[in-house]
Formats: sequence, structure tokens, C-alpha cells
Amino acid sequence: MSDRRTLTADCASCFALCCVALTFTKSADFAIDKRAGDPCPNLQHDFRCGIHDQLRPKGFAGCTAYDCFGAGQQVSQVTFAGRSWREAPETRGLMFAALPVMRHLHELLWYLAEARSLTATREIHAELDAAIAEIEQATAGDADAVLAIDVDSRRAQVNPLLVRTSELVRAGAGRKKDRRGADLIGAKLAGADLRSTNLRGAYLIAANLRGADLRRADLIGADLRDADIRGADFTDSLFLTQSQVNAARGDTATKLPARLTRPDHW
Repeated sequence: MSDRRTLTADCASCFALCCVALTFTKSADFAIDKRAGDPCPNLQHDFRCGIHDQLRPKGFAGCTAYDCFGAGQQVSQVTFAGRSWREAPETRGLMFAALPVMRHLHELLWYLAEARSLTATREIHAELDAAIAEIEQATAGDADAVLAIDVDSRRAQVNPLLVRTSELVRAGAGRKKDRRGADLIGAKLAGADLRSTNLRGAYLIAANLRGADLRRADLIGADLRDADIRGADFTDSLFLTQSQVNAARGDTATKLPARLTRPDHW
């Protein structure tokens, strides 16, 4: 069974893969353009960020929102057995290509682990256990095996279990509006009662959710970039991730699930 700690980024055990493997596009999130495979100019020789405590003021808000779900240390320490791309330059291509695949797999494990932890999903625990074991086995393979994984197929296999989890948790909440994939960009939802609402894949960019009640709301894939969630209640929300939280604007009054951490930049 997946330990949540292995699905949380441990930058000290990673070879700064996100700082090298990913593309940066100059925008509000990144101060520069950077090609995939090129090290960020702020990356130091010890794989640490030279401006880590100044990322937002320096124009790198995107870095503070990114979360690899522990894929970075899995690729660094397991897939490549602790050999860095600097120590073994011939691994660069494979290592950088493995990161996004592993991230997708770890994200699925994060959702499955959450589903498995819920009493309401007792009737599908065996199915969840089987799905977790299958994906964990896939993450333990070598680089070639990881790169051969069909991520879309894995998502299609897992999605029915996540949908069923949502249905079981939100059952008995009465008739709730289904807002799957809804365009709620900039929506005025301050103080809204969104309990048990299906917000899967909803666009909540820059939405005003201040003081809103999102307990038991399904937020898988919802875009919360720059959303105002000050004072909002996400206590028992479903499938909320650290990346979504990091991308939003909250405060000390925002209530988060115990599995998530309050961002330093709030």
C-alpha cells in the first residue's frame, strides 16, 4: 500500500529533475523561456535552487505551484538507482523523459490512496488495493519499462474507481448541481454552499471562493489558479492536491484536508 510520504516531493532526494526536464514559457508564471533538458539558470551545482526563498518575487510563481507527487525522487533513487544526470550524462534523455510518466503514475496513486483511506469506499477497497498494487509495480520498473507505459490507458482503468469513490462519498447529500468541466473563470462564489458539488475539471481560475464551503466537493482536475480561497473550507473535499492549493490564494483561515500543507507564500 502506498505511503503518502513517498507521494510527496522530497527535493533533497531528487536531482532537480523539474528544474531541468520541464519547459518554462515566459509568462506570469515564469520569468524566462527555458527548453526542456536545459538546466534552469537558478539551479546550483548541489541541485538546490539559488532563489528558493524568492521564487515568487523573482517571477517564478510556477515553480511554487508545481508538485511532482514524489515522482522526482522515485526516478532519481529507484529508476536510476541514485545516479544523477551530471554523474552519468548518458542517462539525461531517459531520466528527463521518465519524469512526466512517473508523475502521472504517482498522481494516480495519490488519488487511489485517498480513496482507499475513506470509510465510505469500503465496498470497493479490494478493487482499490488491486489498482494500487498494479501501478506500484509499474513505478518500480527500469527506465525502458517506465517509458513504455501507456498513461492514458492507466488513467482510463483507474477513473471508474475514482468516479465511484466520488459517488459514495457524496451520496445522501441531496440534489447537488453537477459542475463538471464548468467554466467558472472569475466567478463570484464568495460564501457559496458548494458542499458535495461535483467540480471535476471545473475552470475556477481567479474565481472568488472566499469563505465558500467545499466540504465533500469533488475537485479532481479543477483549475484553481489564482482563485481566492481565503477562509474557504476544504476540510473533507475530495481529490484536492498540493499543486491546486499552491496555485490558489489562501490565508490562515483557509481550512485544508490534513494531508495537505499550507503554502509558505499565503
